[in-house]
Amino acid sequence: MNIMIVGVGGQGTLLASRILGAAAQNIGMDVKLSEVHGMSQRGGSVVTYVRYGEKIASPIIEEGGADLILAFEQLEAYRYISYLKEGGTYIVNTQKTDPMPVICGTAKYPEEILEKIAAKGIDVIACDALALAKEAGNQKATNVALIGVLAKHSTIEKEDWMKALNSTVPPKFLEANLKAFELGYNHE
Repeated sequence: MNIMIVGVGGQGTLLASRILGAAAQNIGMDVKLSEVHGMSQRGGSVVTYVRYGEKIASPIIEEGGADLILAFEQLEAYRYISYLKEGGTYIVNTQKTDPMPVICGTAKYPEEILEKIAAKGIDVIACDALALAKEAGNQKATNVALIGVLAKHSTIEKEDWMKALNSTVPPKFLEANLKAFELGYNHE
């Protein structure tokens, strides 16, 4: 299974990749992770490749090779569309984070991104993960709400996801993250 997690710095993409990797290890899979940081501390693009299966040699996913892309932000979803394989799954947080050119006023945030992705024949599972995280009591649990959506569409059993959360999320944040996961898992 080849999964890309894309977002911007500070959204929790790296924790999400560790949770995914732990869940895959819980079912006995060989897991490889690779993180690609842009200007992550300044809100730049962050990409994580997560590959798991019986035996994985390399963590890198080539264009057209991702079975699933989990996008924490709409513009990042659009930026990495070429990596999704035909028939792949696209889970996109409806949140928008202005990149530096938009903040500086030299560009405008593109409109109708989800519609543009769908127009390419891609089925998009859109989710307002920020709203789910706020409902869970911690807006920083947006990443785990998205992991919940991913979990619902994966072949990994829910109990293995719960073990992964318990082993990767710091105890003081666990309760809100478990709630966020449940809300994401039950998202329609």
